[in-house]
Amino acid sequence: MRSSLIDSHGRAISYLRVSVTDRCDMRCVYCMAEDMEFLPRADVLDFAEMERLCAAFIRRGVTRIRLTGGEPLVRRDIDTLIRSLGRWLRPQDSFAPGLDELTLTTNGSQLRQHAKALYEAGIRRVNVSLDTLDPERFAAVTRRGRLHQTLDGIQAALDSGIAVRVNTVAMADVNDREFDRLIGWCGEIGADLCLIETMPMGDTGEDRRGQYLPLVDIRRDLATRWTLEPLTVRTGGPARYVRVAETGRKLGFITPLSHNFCESCNRVRLSCTGRLYTCLGQEDGADLRAVLREGGSDDQIAATIDDALSHKPKGHDFVIGRRGGGVSGPARHMSVTGG
Repeated sequence: MRSSLIDSHGRAISYLRVSVTDRCDMRCVYCMAEDMEFLPRADVLDFAEMERLCAAFIRRGVTRIRLTGGEPLVRRDIDTLIRSLGRWLRPQDSFAPGLDELTLTTNGSQLRQHAKALYEAGIRRVNVSLDTLDPERFAAVTRRGRLHQTLDGIQAALDSGIAVRVNTVAMADVNDREFDRLIGWCGEIGADLCLIETMPMGDTGEDRRGQYLPLVDIRRDLATRWTLEPLTVRTGGPARYVRVAETGRKLGFITPLSHNFCESCNRVRLSCTGRLYTCLGQEDGADLRAVLREGGSDDQIAATIDDALSHKPKGHDFVIGRRGGGVSGPARHMSVTGG
């Protein structure tokens, strides 16, 4: 089934990222400020509202949904929503509307408690944010996280039969000397690794210019010590992969600044408040919560989505100038839309 969600640049939208909460039990320096003001509960969609909006996208051809936050697993009774969405997963040979994949991005702190339920709901792959294997550095980057909880969560997911991709935001003078260690460790535990360029979203109190590392430089450096074999495999998102011959695992690169991937964008994002963002790097979008709570029909929801897609920009406006250059990006924090 080809998606009928087509933007003004002819791109078919088949991937929906859903933020289920703006709350998190960490305060990662590239994602949130130290002192965050979280949304009142009344502003956040309930599970029935989220399910209805997800269904609207699935019926139009979305085949992948990724649940994000904040930290999705801190939301009370989140397993209920995951089970409901898991019922949309369809057999491989089916052409009926449905999901080919339901996935999750998490910081791993609550993953041990939820891993079995995630597998039973149909989740077979998760992304876990992990920027360092040093406990003290982990505490500094997350401002309050405990490394052992995330490592325990990763192992619980693997033990449950869920594949893990470790997401690492590359930051100068923070974790730039750990990439070799992370590659080797992922090979040992049987996980893939993805390096991500830092993105200028919201005021987190950190200097993005000082943190920014172009991944083209990192990849060139890694290739002097590891055998990086190009791959054509895609997982529905923006990562470009190589195979690390020495470990047999995939290594991905997400490069929104040094080499953007906007021309092939197949994604939109739904915030926990029902705001539809058609681009991570811009403030465009539509208020789907208002349509829901004003008693809007399914046709009105569909029309609002189509109108938003007709204004989906060709590309983002992220800028991080090096050597004293400017920094620009959306005012909202990364936690609002889940990256």
